[in-house]
Amino acid sequence: MRGAVAAVGDAAYRWSIGDDRLDWGTGAEALFGISDLSAIATHRDFAARVVLDGLSRYERICLARESEPGQGAPYELEYQICDDFGGLRWFEDRGRWYSGADGAPAYAIGVMRAIDARHHREAQLIRLSTYDELTGLLNRGRLKEALGEALTAAQRGRQHSAFLLLAVDNLALINDAFGFDVADEVIVRVGERLSGLARRGDSLGRYAGNKFGLVLHNCSEERLSDVCARLLAEVRDRVVVTARGPVAVTVSGGSIALPGHASSVDQALARAEEALASAKQRLRNTHIVYAPSREREKTRLRNINVADELITALNDKRIRIAYQPIIDACSGEPAMHECLVRMERPDGTIIPAGHFVPVAEKLGLIGLLDYRVMELAVDTLRERDDVKLSLNISGRTIGDRLWRDTLASHLRMDPAFASRLIIEITETVAIHEIEELTDFVSNFREFGCQIAIDDFGAGYTSFRNLKTLDVDLVKIDGSFVIDLVNNSDNQFFVRTLVDLAHNFNLPTVAEWVSNAEEVEMLRNFGVEYLQGFYLGEPVMSLPPLQLPVISSTGLRAAPA
Repeated sequence: MRGAVAAVGDAAYRWSIGDDRLDWGTGAEALFGISDLSAIATHRDFAARVVLDGLSRYERICLARESEPGQGAPYELEYQICDDFGGLRWFEDRGRWYSGADGAPAYAIGVMRAIDARHHREAQLIRLSTYDELTGLLNRGRLKEALGEALTAAQRGRQHSAFLLLAVDNLALINDAFGFDVADEVIVRVGERLSGLARRGDSLGRYAGNKFGLVLHNCSEERLSDVCARLLAEVRDRVVVTARGPVAVTVSGGSIALPGHASSVDQALARAEEALASAKQRLRNTHIVYAPSREREKTRLRNINVADELITALNDKRIRIAYQPIIDACSGEPAMHECLVRMERPDGTIIPAGHFVPVAEKLGLIGLLDYRVMELAVDTLRERDDVKLSLNISGRTIGDRLWRDTLASHLRMDPAFASRLIIEITETVAIHEIEELTDFVSNFREFGCQIAIDDFGAGYTSFRNLKTLDVDLVKIDGSFVIDLVNNSDNQFFVRTLVDLAHNFNLPTVAEWVSNAEEVEMLRNFGVEYLQGFYLGEPVMSLPPLQLPVISSTGLRAAPA
């Protein structure tokens, strides 16, 4: 039996309680890290090496005043033992004690098992539940708890507190330039610098990937800006030395005074995030203290209402398309129609895109809107084989796999209408998402669709990008057409943009055309297509194709 116990790495023992003698089985020396078992031959000597946080074996057996029914009474303990090298080892002690003729404990038989690995795992789990694995700072959950404690104390009037949210600027650029391991080094070093300035009692943690949160106790709103300025300077004024060289790092911050501007942890976090977002919209290395704004609250409330209205309209299939003609500048005939999104209210009122599209973009709903408009445009192309449609999509939709797969599926089922579909992409997307966009353009041009660059001139697409994308049409940004007849700068820009497009054999569309004089001037510049309310307002149903009247001064709008 002793051999079996030793084989699994445990140590058996027998404790004779009357004479305090301990007899150990094979392998006890190695298990305990004790070279001579005579050093623990008595229970008194053994107990001198035990580090307890509870009852001892002696207390558990001899002072428990339990009766022993004849089969032995079980006991189980956990404690640490000092070895001969100054270390501590965790053990589980399980056994049974037996009574003598007088009913008092006479001896105990048990087994000692090493449980260092288990305690290490438990300690790791406890640490992970409290601390961030990368930085060693508080994790998000514990940081929120600390914020809640500070907020409660502040609400009870004990002291003013504050919460500061800091984000490393341009961490994505550091990832691209040096790699993720260096970016992690930067996060760790920034955390160390912030920790060096945090006062005793303050709580610093890693809030998210590149964000740190700092709960500041006993900090008034008046002092908050100075505190934040010191923290930003601590990061900014010394480069971070990494394994691949020095990296200049800055952080931006948003903070909120407590309890004055938040009544809950979630509200404090949201408003600190809002202040941080405002800071990042400015320059790097900027800090903003949250201040309430009635106008901002009104805007937020409006956004929530519009978002609810939009979601309901999507669910009720009350999203509509308005069709605006794009006129051939030479013939005066409608060459195509742009699909403009509209929302129909339950009472039948038609709401223009400006009311809800900006909110959809801000709140991440634009993908749902683009998907519905695509479905409506496909239905129109199937119903009307005499029209050509231009479909404007957002930058987010470029990478929307569901949108792409759905349209591709429609084109495979009915290839005939692909040649009558133009997909418009804004120029700013073309600049920033060139690799993903190149794949998108190539994919749908293979189906037979045409691709247009919208708002051409607003983002200054490079010659290389224009050539790489292999588009079919460019739409000149309407801001250059406003007051074209009287504005020489706009005339110069439009001529330049038209020449640039023609150098790549690309036809052009001028948007926002508003009078006959602009029509004539744009035709003279070589613009192939014209679009604007003067030539045709958006309508909710496609009219029979009509030929607009061409006068000596230019084109006039076709009758509605």
